[in-house]
Amino acid sequence: MAELDKLDARLYHLPPQTRLVDARHGEHDVIELITVELTNTDGAKGIGYSFTGGHNGAAILKSVTDDLAPLLAGEDADRISYLWDKMWWACHYGGRGGAAVFALSALDIALWDLKARGLQTPLWRLLGGHDPVVRCYAGGIDLHLDPPELVKTAQDAVRSGHQAYKVKIGRDRLSEDVVRVAALRSEFGDDFTLMMDANMKYRVADAIEAARAIAPSRPLWFEEPVVPEDKSGYRKVSDLGGLPVASGENFRSVWEFREALDFGGLSYVQPDVTNCGGVSAFMKIANLADAYHLPVSSHGAHDITVHLLAACANASYLEAHGFGLDRYVTAPLQIKDGTAIAADTPGIGFDFDTDGLSKYLVGTPFIHSY
Repeated sequence: MAELDKLDARLYHLPPQTRLVDARHGEHDVIELITVELTNTDGAKGIGYSFTGGHNGAAILKSVTDDLAPLLAGEDADRISYLWDKMWWACHYGGRGGAAVFALSALDIALWDLKARGLQTPLWRLLGGHDPVVRCYAGGIDLHLDPPELVKTAQDAVRSGHQAYKVKIGRDRLSEDVVRVAALRSEFGDDFTLMMDANMKYRVADAIEAARAIAPSRPLWFEEPVVPEDKSGYRKVSDLGGLPVASGENFRSVWEFREALDFGGLSYVQPDVTNCGGVSAFMKIANLADAYHLPVSSHGAHDITVHLLAACANASYLEAHGFGLDRYVTAPLQIKDGTAIAADTPGIGFDFDTDGLSKYLVGTPFIHSY
């Protein structure tokens, strides 16, 4: 049994590489990155992370350091299911759905990475190993872009290896979104895969109107048309809007996904490994979606999620997210011919570039020895 020996947790404020705007959150001035590194008594390590669009990062770090770190003392790092349960229920009353689940997610990812590295196997193989080649799309955060700039941005994505693109909608004038999505369809042709994402902009009636107006451009899905609390709203938008509905990045547990699937209306299930409860929860959600005969996609953290989708028989598209950490990891995700490939190196297949990240560190690292 290899017990945990050390926990290193840090908060970084990263500048966006390009301007990022969506309908509900507005402009993203900073990306908060919360990293954790676990080391066991054999000297092996595992890393994980969570992130936000600019708020609550300090609370997530505090939950890691004050709430969860003490719970790992003296524990066998391989007993991930037990440790997940211990952390979840310890913080359930005061933290369910908030900062605590982001903190739990980062630690769970690190535990799985630690285990896979110890076994000298890539994470996707440890989780079942279905297919390392995963379809991928470029997730634009581009609500501010008018048609010419939007088309250019999508062209750049295609040149980088993508064959699918997701556009943000949710402008105050629906007619502008209709023109923006139509410009992409006109530029790339009928066989190109387009998705659209409203980031919870609408109430149900407005979402139905938007879906019907943009339907002629044939987006594969309409993502987050309404707030995640309105589970019945998804069904109404799906039934009356005429487009498949996708959601999940703002669901915080397996049970919330089950509730949404019971209501109906979702065609694509999109957990985010950094906020749904980590690898442990993501795989349960993927299996739950499969039980409903639905595909699982993803939100964010593409460098980790590629392994998870590579382990799923019902994998749909991996999102190459606009918040990607490609500049700050040792082995960025490679995209070619519309696919990403889960690496065959042990664990999640990369480490953080701590030197490159150092100038964005907030406060001092939290280093806890067990």
